[in-house]
Amino acid sequence: MNEKYRYVKIVEWSDEDQCFVGSCPGLFYGGYHGDDEKQVFSDLCQIVDETIEFYVQSGKFLPPATSGKDYPNKMLTVA
Repeated sequence: MNEKYRYVKIVEWSDEDQCFVGSCPGLFYGGYHGDDEKQVFSDLCQIVDETIEFYVQSGKFLPPATSGKDYPNKMLTVA
């Protein structure tokens, strides 16, 4: 399996920023901003690929995977 599939990618609307924000918790801090939801997700996936490549080229261990943790259902219990 490709490592990029091990990380949850989130795109959500930010009222504060008035744009979509894409993030990948656990892999990197910060996020990617844009006006088009699909483009933000596409660019976020590219950033995830580049981040993983950086880890590998630097000889660093990747952070623990965030996929498979059932985050959507866990968020429902918090709300």
